[in-house]
Amino acid sequence: MSTIGPSQSRDGQNNSGGSPVKPFFLGLLIGIAVTCVFVYSLPEGTSPRGYAVQAWESVFPPPDNAEFLAENARNEDVIQTKSGLQYRVIKAGEGLSPKATDTALVKYQGQLRDGSVFDENEQTPMPVAGVVPGFSEALQLMQKGGEYRIWLPSELAYGEASPGPEVPPNSVLIFDVTLLDFISQEQMQELQQQMQQSVQPPAQ
Repeated sequence: MSTIGPSQSRDGQNNSGGSPVKPFFLGLLIGIAVTCVFVYSLPEGTSPRGYAVQAWESVFPPPDNAEFLAENARNEDVIQTKSGLQYRVIKAGEGLSPKATDTALVKYQGQLRDGSVFDENEQTPMPVAGVVPGFSEALQLMQKGGEYRIWLPSELAYGEASPGPEVPPNSVLIFDVTLLDFISQEQMQELQQQMQQSVQPPAQ
């Protein structure tokens, strides 16, 4: 009874005379050539990753914003407010929450649905009422030391407007936010007065 060994094909012919080395190198050369053609054919300013993502999305379009947010809201640790803001508490803070009239000291990173980062800052003061509505609402939910991930529907962010080329119109914005500290409007006014007094020339 014959068997099929490592050097024998299913039709019984002996393949011991052949070598897999040449087909391997031939395939490798073809792969390199195809890669070179692919890279040189990319539109100017487009990365291979970006081009691949565009090609994939042309065949399998991603869910629209409403579908994306509806699916995200089904996660157990995601909370959605009446306005449509969604957030996840990564680390709970302590104490009071800032009011709309307060100024918050914030660390944040903002990204789009595809993961591209459009803005970030390690420490910056923000008037709570002076940012987009969804971000303002989220700050007023947080406490000092708290870390949240928030999802802003476009209507709670920039809507049909675009603040820059990094953020297309009607974008869902995703932020990782840490509330470092905040001060009241009265405290801010006192600080401003102290700064003004420190720069005033002494009376003659």
